[in-house]
Amino acid sequence: MKVLPVGDCVWEIPPSEKPGMRVPARIYASESLLGQMDKGVFEQVTNVACLPGIVRASLCMPDGHWGYGFPIGGVAAFRADTGVISPGGIGFDINCGMRLLRTTLTEDEVRPRLRELINALFAAVPSGVGAKGFVHLSEAQFSEVMVQGSGWCVKHGYGWPEDLERTEGQGCLPGADPAHVSARAVSRGRDQLGTLGSGNHYLEIQVIRPGGIHDPAAARALGVDAPGQVFVMFHCGSRGFGHQIATDYLRIFDQVMRHYGIVVNDRELACAPFRSPEGQAYFGAMTAAANSAFVNRQVITHRVREVLGRVFGKDPRELGLSVVYDVCHNTAKVERYPVDGELLDLIVHRKGATRAFGPGAPDLPEAYREIGQPVIIGGSMETGSALLVGTARAMAETWGSTAHGAGRTMSRAQAKRRVWGETLLKEMEARGVIVRAASKSGVAEEAGFAYKDLAAVVDVLHRLDISRRVASLTPIGNIKG
Repeated sequence: MKVLPVGDCVWEIPPSEKPGMRVPARIYASESLLGQMDKGVFEQVTNVACLPGIVRASLCMPDGHWGYGFPIGGVAAFRADTGVISPGGIGFDINCGMRLLRTTLTEDEVRPRLRELINALFAAVPSGVGAKGFVHLSEAQFSEVMVQGSGWCVKHGYGWPEDLERTEGQGCLPGADPAHVSARAVSRGRDQLGTLGSGNHYLEIQVIRPGGIHDPAAARALGVDAPGQVFVMFHCGSRGFGHQIATDYLRIFDQVMRHYGIVVNDRELACAPFRSPEGQAYFGAMTAAANSAFVNRQVITHRVREVLGRVFGKDPRELGLSVVYDVCHNTAKVERYPVDGELLDLIVHRKGATRAFGPGAPDLPEAYREIGQPVIIGGSMETGSALLVGTARAMAETWGSTAHGAGRTMSRAQAKRRVWGETLLKEMEARGVIVRAASKSGVAEEAGFAYKDLAAVVDVLHRLDISRRVASLTPIGNIKG
């Protein structure tokens, strides 16, 4: 399969390379990162280019790796009138996303109490497969969560009003319809609010190291004040609730595609016309799961504030525990963009990819309107994470999208064969990083060597100007599922 360079860090596979491709497949990567991508990425990004209604190109970000249907790191926009919606382009953990909290604490203040803090957070935020939270809801109450999103948390004392404006979509995406959510999905989801999952989900205490601020003006606007400042970052989504919704609708779409005359190269790309009854039903259920994920992260925020307030003997507001931003990946959203001189409603699928709206976007908080939307990119528990901002170039080039993480370079099974979880825990503690985990094998799966070089991924994003680097964050404490 020909992969042709078409610009700095931009590669294309032309439609002539695979029968049925309606548009090119475009990969954003350095030559080195492109070489690390597995064969599945190229198969999947070209399969996506065959789907009905796709516009411009099938995209893959520099953190791209093999996923379910779409590559992880995949972005594709489909016309709302003639295009499709596909669960494989969204993911099983719907609205898996990132939230970053600032504090006024310094590393010197936190270090003496770090183990106490990590142990307290580990107790307050359940993690791992099947973990259940402290919020217990009736089915009727959970339906309110699906529709209201993070606003439900503020009403019930689990958030501050200002948290909403620092959350993508104000923490509530429109169009949620609990009527299209199965009883099985509800039973899996309603007791999981305020919990981390397994795999690459985490809650991390991070610090800005000397040299970690790359854009001082943007950093100040985001509340990043100086080296030594401590932050809390976490990564989680809709858990079993979103997984069940994806499972339910993949089965339905697999059955109805023939009725709509849709043929796909891979059954994992099962889809339906967006405007069809089945497409609208999935959109309503998927959005309900996205809103529950916002609530999950908001309840975790509430628990983090409680724990830090208790450990440091201060009111959370005194500790400056405000939300920097909460940003999704694993969603499909209706957004309007110019295409060939015409403004069109598009269904933008971001699978393991992050929204990166540029300066002036009306959805952004006033404080961020001039610098662009905050972009939070998780690395690994050994290497740290990055804070960036979206750009006008992203709006023009990638449907306002960017990468979401470092991206895996090996399977979890391969990682476990290379290191024992207990050994890695001891090595990290020797380097000053305290880790508590629900599973030692899960720690091995998330070893730093299993991921691409985050700095290399961020460098590509910055060079392409689809997001601009602001700060680097280094972990000193971590909770894993």
